Amino acid sequence: MIISGSASQALAAALARELEEPLVTTEYNRFPDGELLAAVPGIDDAVATDDAVTADRAVVVGSTVSSDTHLELLQLQDAAREAGVSDVVTVLPYMGYARQDEAFEPGHPVSARAVARAISSGTDRVLTVTPHEEAVCEFFEPTATAVDAAGRLAEPLPEDLADPVFLSPDAGAVELAETVRDTYGEGEIDYFEKVRHSGTEVEISPSDVDVTDRDVVVTDDIIATGSTMSEAVGVLQDRGVDRVFVTCVHPLLASNAVTKLSRAGVEAIYGTDTIERQQSTVSVAPAIAEHL
Repeated sequence: MIISGSASQALAAALARELEEPLVTTEYNRFPDGELLAAVPGIDDAVATDDAVTADRAVVVGSTVSSDTHLELLQLQDAAREAGVSDVVTVLPYMGYARQDEAFEPGHPVSARAVARAISSGTDRVLTVTPHEEAVCEFFEPTATAVDAAGRLAEPLPEDLADPVFLSPDAGAVELAETVRDTYGEGEIDYFEKVRHSGTEVEISPSDVDVTDRDVVVTDDIIATGSTMSEAVGVLQDRGVDRVFVTCVHPLLASNAVTKLSRAGVEAIYGTDTIERQQSTVSVAPAIAEHL
């Protein structure tokens, strides 16, 4: 059975179809004092079914995009345990706090480790989609499995890209761009170089490839505020690029990120449903299903 957190309802439904498993009803409530209650009222009937797969395993799907959804996930895991499910699998399409993977100053927590330990206490297995740093998987007990969803980003791209260039945000993320390019079937690879001239001035430019009159696909694992990427797109426009498309696994797109990218000249933004946004044009359900 598939149990959905409130922030991952479309993805949970897609995964249920992909696995041909039932999607059970989940309810989300808040008490007058502010406390949350995430419940699965139909789980007892699902567990009582003759289908061994349904009865023995619950897949809890929940992107932890806020503190509330973190708590909600813990409650849904516990609800599955309370109903007698023997195998609880937790899918984190987007793992909140993953970028707080070290103590930034003395006295600071390693927040990714803290939330990973909490999640681990209520599950038998964890899958997380394209984490910003795969090392965060080590914080789970047992270790979480990273699901690579980069290849899904090629699906919504136009079929008529003109002599395309696939750009990653830096040299360390070239592999993601290569995966998208390989799935698309053609194109050149490059990455942005960042040269810091002062505490506030950073020069961003493609490292080598000529982008004149070519379509460019900028790939990234996550787009948060869009500030750095919109600046990079501006450089591409100055160099005579044709069309610019932006793809990311996790379309966080906080605040006015979409406006920034649109003003910079981005033709379209494509993301997955790890974070459910208007730009979530492709599902990671097939990539997750391969691990289930």
